[in-house]
Amino acid sequence: MSDTCAVLHDPRGLIEAELPLDRAPYEALITAVLAWKDPDLAPRDYEQIALQFTGHARAVAADVRRLAAALPKGEGRGALAEVVLREADSRLSAPLKGTARCVQNRARLVQALYTRLDCLTESVASTA
Repeated sequence: MSDTCAVLHDPRGLIEAELPLDRAPYEALITAVLAWKDPDLAPRDYEQIALQFTGHARAVAADVRRLAAALPKGEGRGALAEVVLREADSRLSAPLKGTARCVQNRARLVQALYTRLDCLTESVASTA
């Protein structure tokens, strides 16, 4: 084992942009969580699921930011993305609670970010 390490400097997030999100498991989890009627989980279980959604929401938001920045200034879709991102930042800054409602709110946030990501992906593809 070496005593040296390399520091990665990627201020524009290009390496992260090359890594695709593993979307299918999160979409399945969103579907399951939003279908809950009266779940009976321990608070720590709700917190763990909410943490999963929080981390994934941050990753999706980074992709939304990157694609929105690629659109021409004044593009309506980019402006809408900024609104969604501000809302996401606000909701992600709220403390987690060990409740089903908190988990469902995080699931809806990831769902909204994916919707915006899909719209931006189409927009960037059509302008390219």
